[in-house]
Amino acid sequence: MRTLAVEMNGLALVAVAIFCGTASVLLAVAVIRIWDRRVGRGIGLRSPLADEGQVQPMVFLFRGSLLVDASPPAQALLDRIGAPDDDWLRLMRWIGPHFPDAAERLADLPRLGRTEMLGQQGHGKATLRLMAEDLGDGLWRVALTDPGAEHAGIVVDSLSLQAMEEELHLLRGALDQTPMLVWRLDAEDRVTWANAAYLRRAESRSDGALGWPLPRLLEAPKQVPGSSTRRAALEDHGVISWFDCHSHRMGDQVMMFALPADAAVRAERSLRDFVQTLTKTFADLPIGLAIFDQKRNLQLFNPALIDLTGLPTGFLTARPTLFDFLDQLREQRMVPEPKDYRSWRQHMANLESAAATGHHSETWSLPGGQTYRVTGRPHPDGAVAFLFENITSEMSLTRKFRAELMLGAHVLDGLDDALAVFSSTGQLMLCNNAYRGMWGAPPADLSKAISDWQGATETGPGFAALREALTLAEPAKATGAMAGPKGQLLGWTVTTLSGGRRMLRFRPSAAQPLTSSQAIMTDVSPRILPNAIGAD
Repeated sequence: MRTLAVEMNGLALVAVAIFCGTASVLLAVAVIRIWDRRVGRGIGLRSPLADEGQVQPMVFLFRGSLLVDASPPAQALLDRIGAPDDDWLRLMRWIGPHFPDAAERLADLPRLGRTEMLGQQGHGKATLRLMAEDLGDGLWRVALTDPGAEHAGIVVDSLSLQAMEEELHLLRGALDQTPMLVWRLDAEDRVTWANAAYLRRAESRSDGALGWPLPRLLEAPKQVPGSSTRRAALEDHGVISWFDCHSHRMGDQVMMFALPADAAVRAERSLRDFVQTLTKTFADLPIGLAIFDQKRNLQLFNPALIDLTGLPTGFLTARPTLFDFLDQLREQRMVPEPKDYRSWRQHMANLESAAATGHHSETWSLPGGQTYRVTGRPHPDGAVAFLFENITSEMSLTRKFRAELMLGAHVLDGLDDALAVFSSTGQLMLCNNAYRGMWGAPPADLSKAISDWQGATETGPGFAALREALTLAEPAKATGAMAGPKGQLLGWTVTTLSGGRRMLRFRPSAAQPLTSSQAIMTDVSPRILPNAIGAD
């Protein structure tokens, strides 16, 4: 019995201990809940409406521009707003469109202590209310609530709902106003959604009301050569429209975007026609054309290049580099014979750099006797063009003409008579060795020649007649005589040539030199040849 009593006492002590522990825990929980409610109500971060299952307001606690605390919906709103880093600026950026006078009212909060304002109606159904209080010690409490949802009975974040409705309204308006076609395809390639532009196109092509699923306007687009763009055509009442299509997969569905590309197609067609016109023009040119791109690969050449250089067509169509092209010309003996390969490569490098920076031209005398003119010109985007022109006949004609000129000069220099030809403006065009030996260095013009003659001899009637024949309008031919630079008697003849040019010829007399008085007094007046009037 004593043992049983001891056991009963032990059980009683255990029960008392358990009861005391449970009571202390319940008491602590009750104290914590009371303290939490008092503290929460003191700073305004918790509303009793939240405990009743209704809408919890957005409450912010700021010290200056630093966010001290915020309710969960308020913190979620700030997280959606994003940058800038300043918490107060982030909130004001969202509040500003809803409360236009919020900045002025909040700036006056330290004097008022409390302010309340009603926001403008947004695109959604929520009408916002803003309450701000100055709690002292630099603390501001800002609360945002939806008056229409205070007794809704359902916990709904009305501000988030309004933000989503506004964003939905914006996105829907943007998709309906965009000129591009947007539609969604399911796993079976059926159109399950489309924007307003797509629906308008579908309605214009359909005779009656649109059915479900929506009709598919564009078939599988084709890849544009040389680009990642896919292009499709849409025919509507005989008018073909072009679109650049882009696709984005979203799960088991695909979003399609078709941008109008009519202007791009017209530009490409115009460029293609222009290139074809240039190609036909280049094909008829007798000048060889080779255009190298920025990487110095051959991009364009004409048939004349093949005829002039003798390079194989397969080699040119393989788009060789510039130096491979020049090396092949060297193998074909279509370049000037170089002294050594190193100097040849250096010369070709200089040719390429000179052509890339500006107009450059060279004359190549080929081993076969031909002469080519090679011209390099820079093109846009770092390209360079070379033109090869066969100027063999031109050079032959030039050499022949130069030889004839030299022959004429030698013939004139072989005459004993001193000859000088003056242009219609008085400029000296040519004179022979006899003239230079008689009067010294040739003058620049007629006035300088008359001055030289006057200073080198005694003047008289014959000299005056010569000056008059050269400066005044005279018949086609005039002759006379005058004293020469060494006192000898000179016969002169002035002949009018074509173009107003005049040829003067001095012929020394075989008589003895005249004295000064004889040169002045002797009648050496000119005479006009009656049968020379009008002669060349």
